[in-house]
This record gives sequence, structure tokens and C-alpha cells, in this order.
Amino acid sequence: MDGTETFISHLIELRDRLLKAVVAWILVFICLFPFANDLYTLLAQPMLEKLPQGGQMIATEVVTPFFVPIKVAMMSAFLVALPFILYQVWAFVAPGLYAHEKKFILPLVVASVVLFSVGMAFAYFLVFPVVFGFIIGIAPQGVAVMTDINKYLDFVITLFLAFGLTFEVPIVVVALALMGLVEVEKFKEARPYVIVGAFVIAAIVTPPDVISQFMLAVPLWLLYELGVIIAGWVVKKRVDDGESEQPYVPMTGDELDAELDRIEMEQKDLK
Repeated sequence: MDGTETFISHLIELRDRLLKAVVAWILVFICLFPFANDLYTLLAQPMLEKLPQGGQMIATEVVTPFFVPIKVAMMSAFLVALPFILYQVWAFVAPGLYAHEKKFILPLVVASVVLFSVGMAFAYFLVFPVVFGFIIGIAPQGVAVMTDINKYLDFVITLFLAFGLTFEVPIVVVALALMGLVEVEKFKEARPYVIVGAFVIAAIVTPPDVISQFMLAVPLWLLYELGVIIAGWVVKKRVDDGESEQPYVPMTGDELDAELDRIEMEQKDLK
């Protein structure tokens, strides 16, 4: 009976955390809604700057001029509310973590958000001007480049995700090393495959120009190397501090039930 009550209490807490996160997202969206058109103009600025004199973007569907800026406002609201959303996730998960798990998970989460934002900024300020300049520059004589605003949004979201995830590579490498799933030496041995894979991924994701492919592949490779260096340093520090370097093993069902009971008893003691 206690196990059932514990499970239900966790479900209720999860519901409350999710509700707070959604409410925060909606409130930020309401604040940004009046500026939806300005946000889209800011997002489209790299493209608009590369269009020839008198060039403009177009909308090929009736409702596109309304819904596309709304999408941009919703995504911007999510990014603004993301710290609060992640806090809710952390507040739900943290009580079930051991002290050493909290010690490295929280910095990894914070670093992942920062690196994803840096990746998006890298795409916006450095990659977009190069890509759009190339696309417009190769247009045949007499062809006017007029991009649909919805297609443009889909394209930039793809590049944002590609570069944002690329900048997450050090986090993945460090996390795998800390959990003992992959040894640092294995990461070093995989270097040639990573370099080839980086250029293959860049060729698939980016437009067919060499410059933009290099602008994705080279950071992906360098960030992998950075992750290997940091992982080697962190693992060595853990060994020097006397912490165990055993591989991560998921808890069994009985161990999970016992851990939930422990958390429930701690919460009762606090009350």
C-alpha cells in the first residue's frame, strides 16, 4: 500500500511540475505575442540583408503571415522560459539522486543549455550570412530569389537544431565517461571515425556549399576533442579523489521500489 501511495504522490508532483512549466511558457508567450512580427523580422534579418535591392520574402498561403510569426513567438517563449522549465525538472528529479550524482548532473544540465544557446548564436551570426549569401549568389541570371516565410522558418529551425546539437557533443562525451559507459581511451581511438562522421553529417544537414559544411563539421570535430580533454580531466580527478570509476548499472525493480520508499520516508521526516 505504501508503494502505491508513493507512486501516486510522485505522479501528483510530476503533474504539478509540468503544469507550472506549461503556465510559465504560456505567460511568456502572452508577453511576446505583441512582438511576434518583430521577432520574425529579427529571425529573417540574415536573409533579408542578402537579398538584392528591392527583394523581399513572400507568403504562399493565406494564413501564413499570421501563423508563422506566432510560431516564432512560441519558440522564443520556450527559450525564455527554459531555465524555469529545467528547474522544475531538476526539482522533481533531484530528491532521488545521490550526492555524487547531483554533483555532476546539475553542471552538465546548465552547460548543455549554455552550449545549445551558443550553437544557435553561432548559426545565426556566422553561418546564416554565409549560407544565404551562397544561395542567392548562385541564382541564375534573371531569377528572383523570393523565399516563402514558412519554408524559411523550417530551414532555420533545422540549422538551429543542427548547430545546437553539435555544441552538445562535449556534454555527451563527458557524461558517457563519467557514467563509465565509454572509456576515455575509446574516445581517442574513435577520432578518425568521428572526423569522417562529422563531414558526412555536415554534408547531409547543410546546403551543398563547402563553406557551410566546413562550418558545421570543423566545430563538431573540435568540440569532440574538447569533450575528450574535459572527460579525461574529470575522470582523473575522480580517481584522484578516491571516487569509484565503476560503470553505471541501472537499478532493478526491487532497488527502484526501495529507493522510492527511502525518498518517501525522507519527505515524511522533513514534514
